[in-house]
Formats: sequence, C-alpha cells, structure tokens
Amino acid sequence: MSQLVATATQTLKEAICAALNTAMEQGSLPRAELPPCMLEIPADRSHGDWSCNIAMAGARVFRTAPLKIAQAVKAALDLSGTYFKTCEIAGPGFLNFTYDNRFYGEVLQEIHRTGEQYGHSNFGQGKRVLVEYVSANPTGPMHIGNARGGVLGDALSAVLDAAGYQVEREFYVNDAGNQVNKYGLSLEARYLQIFQGEDAVEFPEDGYRGPDVIENARSFAEKYGDSYVKASSEERRAALVAYALPLNIQGLHDDLMRYRVEYDNWFKESTLHENGSVDRVVALLKEKGATYEKDGALWFKGGEYGSEDFVVVRSNGVPTYVVPDIAYHYNKLVTRNFDMAIDVLGADHHGYVPRLKAALTALGVDASRLNVVLMQMVRLVRDGEIVKASKRSGKAITLVTLLDEVPVDAARFLFNSYEPNTRIDFDLDLAIQQDAQNPVYYVQYAHARICSILKNLKADGIEPRECTPEELKLLSTPEEVELIRHLSSYTDELISAAKSFDPARIPKYAVSLATLFHKFYNACRVKGVDEPLQAARLYLCLAARTVICNALSLFKVNVPDSM
Repeated sequence: MSQLVATATQTLKEAICAALNTAMEQGSLPRAELPPCMLEIPADRSHGDWSCNIAMAGARVFRTAPLKIAQAVKAALDLSGTYFKTCEIAGPGFLNFTYDNRFYGEVLQEIHRTGEQYGHSNFGQGKRVLVEYVSANPTGPMHIGNARGGVLGDALSAVLDAAGYQVEREFYVNDAGNQVNKYGLSLEARYLQIFQGEDAVEFPEDGYRGPDVIENARSFAEKYGDSYVKASSEERRAALVAYALPLNIQGLHDDLMRYRVEYDNWFKESTLHENGSVDRVVALLKEKGATYEKDGALWFKGGEYGSEDFVVVRSNGVPTYVVPDIAYHYNKLVTRNFDMAIDVLGADHHGYVPRLKAALTALGVDASRLNVVLMQMVRLVRDGEIVKASKRSGKAITLVTLLDEVPVDAARFLFNSYEPNTRIDFDLDLAIQQDAQNPVYYVQYAHARICSILKNLKADGIEPRECTPEELKLLSTPEEVELIRHLSSYTDELISAAKSFDPARIPKYAVSLATLFHKFYNACRVKGVDEPLQAARLYLCLAARTVICNALSLFKVNVPDSM
C-alpha cells in the first residue's frame, strides 16, 4: 500500500496548525478557532510541491490581513520531522512548501518495497460496490458503443479495486420484455421462410434483420426440422427463443473474453419476473402511496420525488420497461445490500436516471447509493473520414470486427483515454500505428526501453542494487526530481479516478510518466557516472518500470519487455 504522500501531507497540516497555535501563544495572532487547513498542488510546480491557503481562510476568524497571518505562520513553523525543507510566501498570503530530498528517496524505496501493489490504497475502506456495464441485448452482436462501455466499466472496476473497494462486475442480461418478444417474432419468420419460402411469410416490419437471426433459425431447423412448423405460434416462438438466446449470450461472453472483459455475475432479467420481484416492487410502490390510477393505468408520482410522473403498469396489466429496472436496482441495493451501485450507460439514458432514482427514493432507498456514468457516442475515423463499415468485411463495425482491425491493447487504452462524457472520434489509423504518435505504443515503448537498459547494463556486469538514503539524495537534477514527483502521485491519481468515476486519468498519467522517463533518460546518463549515482539512477529506472507496468496491467494492457 502506498501511504507516503498521505503521511507527508498529514504531517505538514499538523505542523501548520502547530505554528498557528504557537503564533497565538506568542501574541503575533489573536486567539481564535483554527480554520480548516487545506493543501493543494500548485498549478505551477516551480512555486513548490504543495500550497496552503490557510492565511486567506483565516482572515475572517483572526480579523487579520492574510499576508500578516502567513508571516506569523512562517515565523513559528517547525518543519523538522516532516518531509518538507522550505516554506515560502507568495501573492496575498499563499504558503508554498517544497519537499526535502529525503522524500524522493523514500518514494523510490516504497515502490521497490510494494512492487505491483504500489498505488493501491484503503480509500474505499472495503465498501462493496457493484459495477454494471455493457448489458447489451442478447438479440444480436455488440455494437461499437459496447466496445467503449465494456472497457470503461472494466477499467473503472479495476480503479475502484485499487482504491480499496470490494468490487463485483455484473452483466445484466435483458432476456425478457418487448425486445425478446420482437426477437421471437423475427426468428419465427426466418424459420418458417426456410420451409414455406420468403414470399409466403411476411417479416415483421420492426424485426431484427441481422444475419445472426437467419443463422440461428437455420441451425434450429437443422436440429428440429419442420417439427415446429405446425405448432402454435406461441410454442414455436418460445422454442426458438429458448434455443437462440443461450447461443447469443455465449457469443456475448466469448466476444467480451476476447476483449479481456470478464464478469463475476451474469444476472438475467427473467429471474426478476420468475421470482416475483417485479410484482413486489409494484406492490411496494402502492403501499408507499407513490402511485395513482389514470386512464386504466397505474402511474408513479414522480413529481413528488424529483422526477416526472410516468406509467408503471399499462392499462392491459403489463408493467412498463422501467419496472424490471427498478426491481433490479432494488435487488442490488436492498436484497444484495451493496453499499454502492454504479451503472455505465449511454448518454441517451440521461432522462431515464431521474426516474429510476425517484422510484428508489419512494421505496425508501437512499438513491445517492446509485451512481450512473453516462458515456458519449463513438465515431470511427479513417483517413480523416467517418466510417461505419469494416474494411475487411464491408459490414457494420461491431465489437468483433473492430478487434479484427485494431489490437486489443490499443482499443482498451485509447477508449479509456477519454473522459466518459466526451465524445470519441476513434482514429483507426492511429490505433494500428507503431510509433510515438500512438499513446499505448509510446507507453509500452518506455517500459521496453527500461528493460533494454537493464539488459545492456547486465551484459557489462552492472546489476541493480539497494541504495542508501544518502545515495538516493544524489538524484537532484530537475529531470530526476520531476520524474520521482510524478511517481509519487500515482496513488492519489488512482484515488481521484475512483472518486470521479473517471478511469481516463490513468492512461493520461501513464503517457506523462513515459514522457518524463524519456526526458530523464535523455538528460541523465545511467552508465559511466560515479557508481553511487549510477546505482541511484538504475534504482529510479526500476521504479519507473514498476509503475508503468502497474498502470498498464491495471487496464489489462500488455507490458512488453522488447519492441
């Protein structure tokens, strides 16, 4: 576990508060309740490693100018026992602090000590989180939006894991409802067309026309022949759906495995109907007085819970599509009692979320326990032009055809290089480039370069070794300090990504890390300098390799030793 930055900032806060108390005892500041002590990283790191605005925050309580407060704090400040060597006053009273070289050495020692666990923390305190993502209808292949949602949900789960949450990953299988009925009608039409001809059997106007429907109907016919031609339509459709859906679900599973996306649970919507959960949710809403009848239908009083009124049960007695979703989320947060549920959904669900949260509130559930990450659409670009068809097959690009054209590493890294609420123009040409323009290649190359450095030094009889604190203090050039400082921020970056549900912070961090390593290596010779400095720089190279490996492995991106 990485705790060094947290320890450093906590001891600094304590030193600042102690200085305020000393200033009050000495009479340079009036007696008052201490204001909150907040630290932040300056936008310009030349101003220091951490900045504190306690002088501005305390102006009202001390009834003193911020600059005078800052001067009083600095005069009384004792930084011994902290990881900081200097305090400077800037502007109207900002206090800027700079790390002592001891901090940088201990960062490297911590990385070497914790290895693949470096960056992990207990921020989440073991809270149970269920992350649901993709959840594509099992009525056809996954589209390009699922390609983004799959890696986004998978990466977010990994970030939450690293930040100390207990995470489960879930795929919600929509194997009930209108879309399955429509799928049954589509299969039925294709099945009958095999024996009666296409002209004799009309295909549903809004049916599923994909080749997978034809293939499933054909394989069903090969297995059962014409035995279902004279069966009732209801029996025929039920048999076709019972045959085809498991094949489609297995296909989704296999395609996602190829994409390195795995789940703990595949939760079927049909179970909510079979075990009475859907009916129970409707009954609960009635008991809570959250419904009313209008035009023969049952409505939810959304206006009383921050949403809009909407139909829960149609006049024909059939629940609307949102009711199983309410039951499903009630199952997550009440039945299975997860501390938090996170849904990764397309941006077109923005109107659906308030309805879902309103219904949960009416059921007595704290709706803040449900967090929804809305992701924007994806457009594929080749040669600067929007494309919709696969170059190889000429068919619409699905998850599978995308992976036929683009390496999995590139797809996973590039999709996660964008914040969820940002629309992606995914450059197919860039994704297959093997040069520094391709971000994933650039980061992987940094790792491979470090491995090459180690290999070449080993050939000359130079092996990495442990370094003393005094030797690590030799790492003092701007390039060395900047690289170590960035390595030290990895844990906080993971925590920030977990807080904001934005795993894109990690690929950006990794690209910056690769840039800083290349900058360090171009400026600082490893071989041919004094042995203590050589050992310290080699120690730094190993630490950089560890953190690059951790960041890429977190997103299931390969970490090559040579390229």
